[in-house]
Amino acid sequence: MSERPAGWLTDRELEDVAPADRFAYRSPVPTQIVSNGEYNPPPQSEKQRQVEGLIEQYSEKFAKQQGVDRRAFLKSSSGFAAAFLAMNEVFGPVWKVSEAEAADKEMADERAARLSKQFIFDDQTHFVRDDFDKEGLLGLGKYALEHWNPDMAKTPMTLARYKFENYMKEIFMDSDTKVALLSSAPFDDPNWYLLFNDQLRDARAIVNKVSGSRRLFCHSVITPGQDGWMDEVDKAIEEYRPDSWKGYTIGDPLSPSSKGTAWRLDDEKLVYPFYEKAVKAGIRTICIHKGLLPRDYEQSWPGVWKHATVDDVAKAAKDWPQMNFVIYHGALRVFLEDPAHDLAEFEKTGEIKWVSDLARMRKEQGLENVYGELGTTFATSAVANPRFAAAVVGTLVNGLGVDRVVWGTDSVWYGSPQWQIEAFRRLEIPDDMMAKMGWKTRLGDDDSYVKRRIFGRNSAELYGFNYTADAVEQLNHDKLAEMKAVYQREGVERNNAFYGYIGKRTA
Repeated sequence: MSERPAGWLTDRELEDVAPADRFAYRSPVPTQIVSNGEYNPPPQSEKQRQVEGLIEQYSEKFAKQQGVDRRAFLKSSSGFAAAFLAMNEVFGPVWKVSEAEAADKEMADERAARLSKQFIFDDQTHFVRDDFDKEGLLGLGKYALEHWNPDMAKTPMTLARYKFENYMKEIFMDSDTKVALLSSAPFDDPNWYLLFNDQLRDARAIVNKVSGSRRLFCHSVITPGQDGWMDEVDKAIEEYRPDSWKGYTIGDPLSPSSKGTAWRLDDEKLVYPFYEKAVKAGIRTICIHKGLLPRDYEQSWPGVWKHATVDDVAKAAKDWPQMNFVIYHGALRVFLEDPAHDLAEFEKTGEIKWVSDLARMRKEQGLENVYGELGTTFATSAVANPRFAAAVVGTLVNGLGVDRVVWGTDSVWYGSPQWQIEAFRRLEIPDDMMAKMGWKTRLGDDDSYVKRRIFGRNSAELYGFNYTADAVEQLNHDKLAEMKAVYQREGVERNNAFYGYIGKRTA
């Protein structure tokens, strides 16, 4: 297996990047955009460099006070606090954090322990099958804050990062995630499938059997228009019994502009017969990939880009009120770029491309069966510009409502989701933004009603998880919880690793 950065970049473009997990400063929270291998990552911004420098300063200061080395400090609860302090100083007060938390290990640990039993249902997670050999996937870590650090251990980046064992470690051992939904994606070339539908089912069965509780839910992927796709739907209903469906209206995500496999949610002839089958089978939630296009999408995705918008959602949702439509990524257009341009547009107009369109659907069209999911969108926004993260989440929460926004991280493409969990716990919408937009709903403290809904309760209701105190508490005492307790007693630390490619530092 080659150790060179592998992906869809050209050989010339690969000269300008480096694998993030080998050459990145392992901050608790990422600090530089990381490409998935499809596009060149932009260089680290000046503000990101400032954040990185402040994290370095804080870690040296507080590590010395606590009598530990800097690397150990950055893996601690206080290390998380220091990272958010640095981000607040550079980007403004978006994160709820105090210097006392960074300085006082006991204070930080007490907070972490208090929140460790919080019910978190991750609505979008991934790993790849054991025989998957496409090294182009090695870059899948779309955004993370990273620092060029040639002294990092030169651990080769391999596909093991994305396979089952590391998935279990990153999701269930290194984060506070309690329940996860396992997903996949469709490709015109079957060799590219991350997991086939039967493997999604089998993974769910294995994890839930070992844990003794419902820890893993799964999708079945649909491919409208492709040969035999409805036969696969019938097979899924009969044999796989997925918890929900997954679809990409853009078709093959590797080359959607050339293969003609795009489709629409409101295609009465093609897709409505599927809804009829899904409703009859009682599998009534469909998750749809939307958004995440490059800024030049009209040129680079001609004839296909409209399939990544939400202009096909309203009619389908109105015609099929029995179905729940979960719009992945909240339909955010921004992809692998500094969102400064889009933030400036939001500050001027109050609009965020395609997110605002989605958010209006409940109030303007009376749709109660449309949801916005935060996978990748929150991670990318929080890293690149926290104020933009507040704008995106605020738009969804104040538009769709607190009961129609669901938590997702797109891990393990980004390593452990714990940094995203910590970021969301600390996020608040700035006062000036609330006033300017006329919003009424704030996010609240780290365990507020709003955050509890988004972190877990909304997905629990969607997927029929028994959301009672006793049921949630059971997760803290099942076999997986016992394994985590042993893992923590043995002193295993979160590795602070993020997977993808960073632009090389120039000095």
